[in-house]
Amino acid sequence: MGDTQQVDERRVTRLAKQISAFAKAHGGAEAQVAYLGQRGARIVLVGEDGGWGDLVAPSYATAEKAVEKSGLTAHESFDGDFAAKVKTGPYEWKRMAGIQIGG
Repeated sequence: MGDTQQVDERRVTRLAKQISAFAKAHGGAEAQVAYLGQRGARIVLVGEDGGWGDLVAPSYATAEKAVEKSGLTAHESFDGDFAAKVKTGPYEWKRMAGIQIGG
């Protein structure tokens, strides 16, 4: 993704700390950065224990730099073995079913 926005180093550092804290709490983690258009980029985190979460960065470049600074493996896409690491519980299944039936 070509991103011409300037990277705010303080924001990169703050995001990297949040990413590192997530990784520590979940026995390690991996990440994937997804472009969200003008809104920025979404950093999807998947812990070694199957826990997952996400953060939103103001730009793709900021998100990439934060993941790099945290030392996590970054995936190009959210599929295959990486996606299979996510563990979902009853809440997620109920929420997904609700979306499908208009709830």
